[in-house]
Amino acid sequence: MVEGHFGRTTRIRAMSEEQRTKDFLSRIDAKETIEPKEWMPERYREQLVRMMSQHAHSEIVGMLPEGNWITRAPSLRRKIALIAKVQDEAGHGHYIYSAVETLGVSREEVYRKLLDGSAKYSHIFNYPTTSWADIGMIGWLVDGAAIINQTMLARCSYGPYARAMLRICKEENFHKKQGMEIVSRLCRGTAAQKAMAQESFDRWWWPTLMMFGLPDEKSKNTAELMQFGIKLRSNDELRQRFIDMNVKQAQEFGLTIPDPDLYFDEDSGHWQIGPIPWEEFFEVLKGNGPCNRERLDAKIRAHEEGRWVREAASAFAEKRAKRRAKQ
Repeated sequence: MVEGHFGRTTRIRAMSEEQRTKDFLSRIDAKETIEPKEWMPERYREQLVRMMSQHAHSEIVGMLPEGNWITRAPSLRRKIALIAKVQDEAGHGHYIYSAVETLGVSREEVYRKLLDGSAKYSHIFNYPTTSWADIGMIGWLVDGAAIINQTMLARCSYGPYARAMLRICKEENFHKKQGMEIVSRLCRGTAAQKAMAQESFDRWWWPTLMMFGLPDEKSKNTAELMQFGIKLRSNDELRQRFIDMNVKQAQEFGLTIPDPDLYFDEDSGHWQIGPIPWEEFFEVLKGNGPCNRERLDAKIRAHEEGRWVREAASAFAEKRAKRRAKQ
């Protein structure tokens, strides 16, 4: 007989904090989905708020490097596709902000932390897009890395987060295909276009590998996130999957991997890479990346310039609520 929500709530209320946590972890082990109104350890909630808000911020800030190329896209078709992609990223951010709100944190509070610099977002969006090839690399590499992360999150233990990922992953797959088409066209084009693609690939390869996070032995959050069922695979596992997929794809494009230590290990069946330049990663996280200040300034400016829209919408909603109350 399946225990109902009311029965479970009554049973949990009678437990001690230690018993509740043990019961919660047993549900995680059983692959049950946790919903917003159910009891959860405070640490589980804190980790979700941290991870989901960073994810939402990354989607929103991630609009900037690509939006920079909308007016310079090489054709009307490319322009339309890029506008749609940037619009999708905005939607992804708002899906995840909505999921964060189910944990009792307001969207305004979460977003304010982005604007004051106290919240993190993916370091990858602090790099400039200096050529059209960069738009292709973001779609192929960056969105490809995001898909590997997000397909795991679509099966995570927290229901609202997992459900948001289902739609996001479908749209990200289109973004990846768009990027791969751009890269493929450039690699099959003139010598100058091929050189543009290779130069861009050289710049994006290592920062994309860093997107999966620090090596497992150095990550302070991975073990706990996996215990809570928020992450289903470790940073190193996800990174290896990305490497195996994209070394082969790069070879098909005719691109050279910018790693002299790269080799295929017959014993493990995986591609092995040289040392990742983590010093660069830490510098970008500290705010010293090529575009950290530029990205944050752009979001602050947009927030301030859009204040009148938010105030008008609030005034309209308040007026409508009063009118309805009188009826």
